[in-house]
Amino acid sequence: MPSILTSLPANRRYRISVSAFFFIAGLTFATWASRIPDIKNKLQLSDGGLGTVLFALPLGLMTSLPVSAYMVSNFGSRKMMLTASITYPAILISLGLVNTSWQLAFALFFFGLIGNLFNISVNTQAVGVEALYGRSIMASFHGLWSLAGFSGATIGTLIISLGFVPYTHFIIIFFTALVLVLLCYGDTLPHTNPSSSAPIFAIPDSSLLKLGILAFFCLVCEGTMFDWSGVYFEKIVKAPKQFTTIGYVAFMSSMAGGRFAGDWLANRFGKKVMLQVSGILIAIGLSVSIIFTGLVTATVGFLLVGMGVSSVVPLVYGEAGRSTTMSPGAALAAVSTIGFLGFLIGPPMIGFIAQATNLRWSFAVVAALGFCTTIISSKLKLA
Repeated sequence: MPSILTSLPANRRYRISVSAFFFIAGLTFATWASRIPDIKNKLQLSDGGLGTVLFALPLGLMTSLPVSAYMVSNFGSRKMMLTASITYPAILISLGLVNTSWQLAFALFFFGLIGNLFNISVNTQAVGVEALYGRSIMASFHGLWSLAGFSGATIGTLIISLGFVPYTHFIIIFFTALVLVLLCYGDTLPHTNPSSSAPIFAIPDSSLLKLGILAFFCLVCEGTMFDWSGVYFEKIVKAPKQFTTIGYVAFMSSMAGGRFAGDWLANRFGKKVMLQVSGILIAIGLSVSIIFTGLVTATVGFLLVGMGVSSVVPLVYGEAGRSTTMSPGAALAAVSTIGFLGFLIGPPMIGFIAQATNLRWSFAVVAALGFCTTIISSKLKLA
């Protein structure tokens, strides 16, 4: 079947098609996040119990990191992206069928495992497309991920209001993703230079280590927003059921907008300034939502957090992809290994702190960690 993008220049076709896979990844994850409160209530989990179960997802991510780098290097980012783009939303369906916390943890482990294979392969594709353009376009790819997150959260709000159970919701998303894969896979970037001698474990040099630390603090904040925003609006903000996802929608919408503007802003004001401002916005946004727990003020706070985290990971991944000491896939895996430790620690930490004190205190800890982005970026040598 001829591609619907045949008439476009090759680099443009690649950019649009790879963007579609970023959209699939974001839509799938946001769909899961939008139904966490429902699944929590279905399984009658406490805050601490949910935090423990959520630990399985980033554990799957971390387990996958060295394996994903190896598979992408040896079998090609294109093939691995295709595999992950179908399997990832398929596992989402299993999350809608769980009846026990152990089943949920098992499904989340594989959700994280395949999710990271998707992450490494699609970002490797993005680095290749960026090289064709000869300028920074990484933030726009991540903007599509965030736009998909916003779309997923919005769709989730609508479907919840219509009374659909998570299983039905997840099946709809699976078939949506499958259609996008069929339309766009033929115009993705062919894998180049596969190497059977690619290292399984990527050890970062000092510059990549610093980028990984920045990703760590950002992903603590992102993981918290993804997994706990709905619960926060349900328990602390006391939002009506149909509005429990509004904080997540606000966060994802501002993160998407920030990422679409990120490349221009970074070129205009410099990457270091962007990262410094990002940490300040995260801290202010979370502080607002902690101190002023009304529906409107908490939503505004989450909007600021979205703006704050929007540019950190794209800028970090873009810099990692230009590493002169490692291949793009290996460098991305190295930075992701450090960064996703934040994703690993963040959501369970929220549950444990909330169980020991309360959910507002746990968000205060995340605000402090978010501000560390400003501190660490001030020590980096960036334009």
